[in-house]
Amino acid sequence: MRARLALNLALFYGLCLAAPVAAQSYPSKPINMIIPLQAGSAVDAILRTVANKMAENMGQSIVVENQPGAAGAIGTERLAKAAPDGYTIAGLNDGSLTMLPNLRKVGFDPLSSFEPVSLVAEISWVLIAHPNFEAKSVQALIALAKARPGRIDYSSGGNGSPQHVAMEVFKAANNLYMTHIPYRGATQSAMDVMSGQIPVSFSALSIVISHIKAGKLRALAVGNPSRSPLLPDVPTVAESGIPGYAFATWGGIFLPKGAPKAIVDRLHAETVKAVNDPTVRERLTSQGLIPRGST
Repeated sequence: MRARLALNLALFYGLCLAAPVAAQSYPSKPINMIIPLQAGSAVDAILRTVANKMAENMGQSIVVENQPGAAGAIGTERLAKAAPDGYTIAGLNDGSLTMLPNLRKVGFDPLSSFEPVSLVAEISWVLIAHPNFEAKSVQALIALAKARPGRIDYSSGGNGSPQHVAMEVFKAANNLYMTHIPYRGATQSAMDVMSGQIPVSFSALSIVISHIKAGKLRALAVGNPSRSPLLPDVPTVAESGIPGYAFATWGGIFLPKGAPKAIVDRLHAETVKAVNDPTVRERLTSQGLIPRGST
């Protein structure tokens, strides 16, 4: 019995020491970063930029893998089921963590399935329309939707996606009936507005800013509480006659629940370091993203 007790104590102390030792050598192999959204999405733009700088600073590659589907639920659930060893991380947004779980059954708990690492950036939003669409302002869109109930389509990145929620809040504020056309991802949704297949949609500014400046899309209003420095002449939705309307989202880095605190702390420090790099901040800001880096 004494021998067994000694062995159990040795195993216990060995396990206690294993996490710090592993953290000291972390990362010793490539890290896989899941982004549960399409390539080119706002979260993709944020995390790829920051992950590249993190990999450079850490001397270890970070392999970014897009796994879109179900408005982000598929990739987010995959992170929740991954080994909590620090080698599977994810770039998630509040669409996956605060919107989807309130709209449908998902295979994770947003409060207990993950270890938050850092808020990386906030995302600016814009109400876009095809340049030839007859509504040239928010008030014109409202009037047209009321005159043609159910006949004005809008697109989104999927049921429960931020694009969907942003427009549903807009509709509710104005008692509108518009038809929702869900896509597999935000990028495809925005591109079909640009092609004229869909007349109007909400989009992250990072996805569409270059197309707005090129005249391929019209910006009707900014969803955020204040105007974007990139579109200073475009009013907010609130300024356009819908007081109190505000829609902005964020992207951050997460680990599976149970990841060692030392690894969470290391990734947090590296994230903040990368976000504060002048080149990274300039690149994010130029896309309508607001760099943060926090707990």
